[in-house]
Amino acid sequence: MNDSSSPATLLDVVNAAPGGNVALLVPETDARVSYESLRGQIARAADTFASAGIQKGDRIAMALANGPAVVVSFLAASVAGTAAALNPAYRYEEFCFYLEDTNARLLVLPAEAPADDPARRAATERNIPILTAETDASGEVRILGATGNRSASPPAPDDVALILHTSGSTGRPKRVPLKHVNLALSTRNIVDTYRLSPDDVSLCLMPLFHVHGLVASTLSTFLSGGTVAVPARFNPLSFWRTVRDAGATWYSAVPTIHQLILARSASGQPSDTKPLRFVRSCSAPLAVETAEKLETLFGAPVLEAYGMTEASHQMASNPLPPNARKFGTVGRATGIQIGIMNETGELLLTGAKGEVVIQGPSVIRAYENNPEANVKSFVRDWFRTGDEGVLDADGYLRLTGRIKELINRGGEKIAPREIDEVLLTHPAVSEAVCFGIPHPTWGEEVAAAVVLRDAATEAQLIAYCRDRLADFKRPKKIYIVDSIPRTATGKVQRLNVAAALAGDRG
Repeated sequence: MNDSSSPATLLDVVNAAPGGNVALLVPETDARVSYESLRGQIARAADTFASAGIQKGDRIAMALANGPAVVVSFLAASVAGTAAALNPAYRYEEFCFYLEDTNARLLVLPAEAPADDPARRAATERNIPILTAETDASGEVRILGATGNRSASPPAPDDVALILHTSGSTGRPKRVPLKHVNLALSTRNIVDTYRLSPDDVSLCLMPLFHVHGLVASTLSTFLSGGTVAVPARFNPLSFWRTVRDAGATWYSAVPTIHQLILARSASGQPSDTKPLRFVRSCSAPLAVETAEKLETLFGAPVLEAYGMTEASHQMASNPLPPNARKFGTVGRATGIQIGIMNETGELLLTGAKGEVVIQGPSVIRAYENNPEANVKSFVRDWFRTGDEGVLDADGYLRLTGRIKELINRGGEKIAPREIDEVLLTHPAVSEAVCFGIPHPTWGEEVAAAVVLRDAATEAQLIAYCRDRLADFKRPKKIYIVDSIPRTATGKVQRLNVAAALAGDRG
């Protein structure tokens, strides 16, 4: 895309391409949706939401698998009100929390959702109206269940397009309000970083309830006029066939997905697939060894990037050749400023280690309704990421660790406190502390230490969590202990507990 102008809203993003270009490709059915068709579907769905009573700022929750329905629903919700994308794998208790916390006014479910669907149950109990998204064989999406005849008005740049949750090391997940202009500018930065064009086909392997999949794989491709191939789920066994059939030119994923692709590609890249232009990695640290193996497999540059929800995704990336890419770094700042700060709020010189801080037009100014988190996270005009790192003389950022105690399981950021609270509802548990332990594929896995007041086995406690937490949050190892390790002042430090019970986390 040669136009260097910056979009101000997500409508600008989807309106940038010629109408005849293919916007979406569904690998399972080979359905192809043009930009003209996509824009019409978004407009009709936005009017449906308005007809259901949605006004600017009202939250429309959706629990949809990857595919045209979630793309259309998300963009239409951002026009009529504010989208609240939820993980369709959440358990009933989690849907209860997120629907209440976002103050959702509508819930969108797939037309085939069963009567006992946990999201449906949670919404029904809270008198939240439910609409359904139906996708036909051609990839056209219709939103069903609303009456009335209202039209949605176009969004303004400062309207909140998307509300997402990001986990903190303490307390409940924080609400991140992403404005149209935040997301649009982040999208522009990604297009510029990777020189995306109408000739590119992005293979979307990340879930579309995260900014990684939404912004990097999807919205940036729309702005460039290219095509997004969006399978319903990632399947390493069909990866190469999908690359071939879709004509993919790049994909972006977390290291866990890269590792699964490597594991299924022992004989190398199939001869009937065209080389990718580049491979992108983000949302969790990429081991240098993995990056080198990926480059050998694909014969294409592997570019590690750095993103987070509060920055509307991308903050830094290694550049395309002929510029240098440095394995072990997340590259240089893209569209924002990156600094390194000490504990007293002073910016440090090049080469000094400290907390990574960011500022720029794609970064939020505050969490929603969370003054305590805002005081901790924002210093003057800088946002504290909670990551520790160092900038080299060329401006490349190397991340050295996490200051916060989040568990990073394959790119999923998990708040330990949330797991604590579930375990503490078990009648036999008197104390619980959750933490991450090293895992060869996921990077980290969820573990916990518990002190019991009555008899219970590890298997019983894991089964209890299975019914109340999404699989990625569920502890896979629970240590039953007589006491929880504490500091001299009586505080529990999760990293110390992890080290004492599971060895050094690395």
